[in-house]
Amino acid sequence: MAEFLIRKLEHFTSLSTEDKHALDQASRQRTRRIRSRDDIVHEGDLPQGVNLILDGWACRYKTLEDGRRQIIAYLLPGDLCDHHVSILREMDHSIGTVTAVTLAEIPTETMRQLTAGQARLSQALCWESLVAAAIQREWTVNIGQRTAFERLGHLLCELYVRLRAVGLTQGNTCELPLTQAEIADTIGLSVVHVNRTLQELRSVGLISLRGRELTIHRLDALQRAVQFNPNYLHLGREGRHLDSNEA
Repeated sequence: MAEFLIRKLEHFTSLSTEDKHALDQASRQRTRRIRSRDDIVHEGDLPQGVNLILDGWACRYKTLEDGRRQIIAYLLPGDLCDHHVSILREMDHSIGTVTAVTLAEIPTETMRQLTAGQARLSQALCWESLVAAAIQREWTVNIGQRTAFERLGHLLCELYVRLRAVGLTQGNTCELPLTQAEIADTIGLSVVHVNRTLQELRSVGLISLRGRELTIHRLDALQRAVQFNPNYLHLGREGRHLDSNEA
């Protein structure tokens, strides 16, 4: 059940069989299936445990009083929705599904037990939170400084690299179930501008889109064109000094 989370965490450090078993058991306690374009958590809700995305795509978002929405993060298989969230009195944003999603609801006490006395697992989960914060910083730069072409290309690079890290790409192709309106709400452009920018990316031979599939024909070229540096994803096994002896 925790296959994608384990794959993700092992980009930080090699987990032991015991670590993997603990994560797998935690993810099996309670699962829930939620239809696409529905809410998992509403802003103002009392946080109830930790949600782990097992399958499908979700997003964090904020909605203004006049209905305008900003998507502030995408949650992919293996992503935790804030493992320290129970510290807060209420949710300050909403989490909604993009596709149908299967998630594990992990009780707060179970999360405490996972990290108590287990330095490797505790540090790996801390790394997961730090990466989520790093992604948020990069998105701030994206909206604040990059051109429309760079914003969209950068987002596509990030999503592809994150999916590849958990084994959810096929060659240079990955799922992309986002509508142009959702992309617009993510990178601060109009739907018309997103459409025009997608056409530009296609016309120069960097990407192609077929239904819900994205193909990046020249990843290195796209990364250079949009100034994408994956260092903020911290996939270089920075916790190798914590590796299990089983590795």
